[in-house]
Amino acid sequence: MSDFRGSPVRSYARIALSLGVAVMATQLVGCGKKAAVDEEQAAKLIQPVASVSLAAAPAAAPGSRKGEQIYASVCGACHDSGAAGAPKAGDKGAWGPRLGAGLDGLAKSATAGKGAMPPKGGAADLTDDELKRAVAFLANKAGAGFKAPE
Repeated sequence: MSDFRGSPVRSYARIALSLGVAVMATQLVGCGKKAAVDEEQAAKLIQPVASVSLAAAPAAAPGSRKGEQIYASVCGACHDSGAAGAPKAGDKGAWGPRLGAGLDGLAKSATAGKGAMPPKGGAADLTDDELKRAVAFLANKAGAGFKAPE
């Protein structure tokens, strides 16, 4: 029987085993230690490429909104389309009988709410003058000729 101690295969196996042990030893030496990281550099590298910032529109001072602004933000949702039975803006046939109540009568009705419309159209923060401005704007679209409060 021959002796394999001096064979090239056995020599390569010993070299590979020695290299494997050396690699494992270097890995184990660093175990348990925190990696040295430059926190400032890491923060720079992970910065987002863009950012979005939303800002609220400046609020109008109470009592300063115009009838057209109020109509566009509150009333138009129903009166533009006639939703929930609301008379459409500019529909003289639908507004004709209502205009007979005058500006004060229509404003009183809008303040209390009518049909599916909640009080003040759902905008509880409207002042009396703002509500009258909105009512005048809407009624005037149907030909009323009301003078809105300043």
